[in-house]
Amino acid sequence: MSDVNLDLTINGANVRLKDISPTVTLLEYLRASGRVGTKEGCGDGDCGACTVAIVAEGADGKPHYQAMNSCLIPLASVAGREIITVEGVANGELHPVQAAMVETLGSQCGYCTPGFVMSLFAAYYDRTVDDLSVEGNLCRCTGYLSIRRAAALVNNAVPEDMFAEQLSHATTAFTSLDYSGNEQHFYRPIQLSEVLTLLQQHPDATLVAGGTDLGLELSHHRQHFPVMVSLEAVAELKRVEQTPETVVIGAAVPLSHVETNLHGIFPSLDEMLHWFAARQIRNRATLGGNLGTASPIGDLPPVLLSLDAELTIASLTGTRTVLLADFFKGYRQTALQRGEVIVSVSIPKTIASGSVRRLSQSYKIGKRGTDDISIVAAAFTIDLDASDRIVHARLAYGGVAATPVRAITIETLLIGQPWTLATIQRIKPTLRATFTPITDFRGSADYRKQLIANLFEKFFVEFSNVNADLLKVTR
Repeated sequence: MSDVNLDLTINGANVRLKDISPTVTLLEYLRASGRVGTKEGCGDGDCGACTVAIVAEGADGKPHYQAMNSCLIPLASVAGREIITVEGVANGELHPVQAAMVETLGSQCGYCTPGFVMSLFAAYYDRTVDDLSVEGNLCRCTGYLSIRRAAALVNNAVPEDMFAEQLSHATTAFTSLDYSGNEQHFYRPIQLSEVLTLLQQHPDATLVAGGTDLGLELSHHRQHFPVMVSLEAVAELKRVEQTPETVVIGAAVPLSHVETNLHGIFPSLDEMLHWFAARQIRNRATLGGNLGTASPIGDLPPVLLSLDAELTIASLTGTRTVLLADFFKGYRQTALQRGEVIVSVSIPKTIASGSVRRLSQSYKIGKRGTDDISIVAAAFTIDLDASDRIVHARLAYGGVAATPVRAITIETLLIGQPWTLATIQRIKPTLRATFTPITDFRGSADYRKQLIANLFEKFFVEFSNVNADLLKVTR
C-alpha cells in the first residue's frame, strides 16, 4: 500500500482516503460513503443519473463547474479536485435549479432528478442554461417539457451565492500523484518526460486521459489495471495552437474545449462534435483517447481522416509524425509502439493547390441523436477549381470496416471530374461495393452499404442546387 493519501473535496468538506483502489469509480465511492443521491443507472455514461459537478478548467482557462459522469471517472483522477453532488447544492433552502424543478413539476419517480439538477447546476454558473444543458440526461417518466420549463426559469439568471463566490477563488492546477492501493498503482505526472519515463519502467501500463472509454471497463469491473498512468495533467498535451496554415490540438485537450475554441474553422469537426456525445462526456473525452482506442466506430477519426490530420508521437528517443491515414493498422491496433504516446493532432487549414473553394461536412447515423454509438459515421472534403472540377477528394468512414478508413479508390476516380449529380450517380455503385461492413444489432451490412453511398449523395445535395424531385428520378 502507498503512504500517499487521496485528498479531494466533496461538498466543501475535505476528504482523505487511504488504501482504497485508485480505479474504484467516483460513483462507487460516493454511494459507498453514503452520498446516495448520486444514482447509478446505465454505468456507461449514457443516462446522466450519476452526474456530478467538478471544478475544472474551462475552454477560457478559468475555473468552471462542469457536469461529468461519475460512473466513468477513476477515483484517483479526481485527487485534489472539488466535487459537488446533489446533497451539497442546497444551502438552507432549495437551490434555484431545484426550486425550478419543483415549480414546474419536473420530477415524478425522482431517480433521474439528481442528475438533471447537477447538469442544470453546472450550466447555471456558466449562465448557459438551455435545453442542451441536459442533453446527457434521460428521463423515463416525467417527460421533458416540464424539465425544459425548469431550465427556462433559471436561464440568464445572475448567480450571486456561495457557489459563485467559491468559484471565483477556485484553482484548477493539477499536482502530480503517485498512489497505490489494492495492488494497483496510479500515476498522474505533470510533464511529458515523466510519462515517457513511466512507460519505460512500466511498458504494460494503461494510459488514461478523460477515461470515457476506459471507464466502461472500470464501471463494469471487466478488467484489472495494475498500473495506470493519467495524462490529464500533462501540460504539453493540453495545448491548442493555431497558425495561418495549421491547427494543433493537444492529445489531452477535452473535446468541450475543442468545440469552443475551434468553432467555425472546420465545419465537419463542428458538426461531429455536436453529435459526438453529451456534454458530460465532452467535458472529459479527448482527441488522443478517441484515436488511441482505434475503435472502428469512433466518431472523430473519419473527420480527421477527411482533413488529412497528422499525429505527433513521442517516446524517450524523440518524436515522430504519422499521417492519420497510416495510423490504424487493424481492429483496435495502431502504429503506436511500446513506450510511445500521442502528443498532438495537427490539421491543415489550407486547401489544395489549384482549388478556389472547399466543401466539407460530416454525418453520424445512430439509433439516437447525440448520445449513441454510430451505425455509420462519414466525413467528406472536396476542393473545387474555378470550373467546379474536383481537385482534391477525401471520403472517410467509420463503422464500415475493422478500422476507420478512407475510400481511396473513389477519391482517385473523382479527381478531375465535374462536381455534378451525374458524377455522383456514376460512382455510387462502386462506392457501395468499396467496403464489406458487418451485420450486427445496430444495422445490416446491406444497410451500411446503402449509407456509404447515400451519405455522399446527401453531401452533394447539401452543397448544390439540385432539385429534390430530380434526385428521386435519377436514383
